[in-house]
Amino acid sequence: MRVDKYLWAIRLFKTRSLAAKECTAGKVKRDGKNLKPSTSLKIGDRIEVPATDGSHKREIEVVELLEKRVAAPLARAAYIDHTSAEVLAEAERRRLEKKEARQIRQEGDQGRLTKKKRRLWEGRQSY
Repeated sequence: MRVDKYLWAIRLFKTRSLAAKECTAGKVKRDGKNLKPSTSLKIGDRIEVPATDGSHKREIEVVELLEKRVAAPLARAAYIDHTSAEVLAEAERRRLEKKEARQIRQEGDQGRLTKKKRRLWEGRQSY
């Protein structure tokens, strides 16, 4: 089974081409060696895969080889995630920080006023 097809089938990547791109870029590894998209996988292989947001790397073990993309519960049963709890906690902390920063940018000064904000601003001023 091809690596790119497997990563797509277990839903770690939205498209097979994204999985192939990550493999070609040298980000998917087995035993510290880069894998090409066409590299064959077998049950018991441990591969290192980057998260889609690039915040951390996941270490997964192949339990079942899937030819087609399946439902999420079946996909999760096809691999065992050996990623450490510290790495996952750090990734979650970073995700929350980014979310907070996005919220601040949305609420803060964004340059030119929108029609709604201008009307609110004009309504508060007294002449």
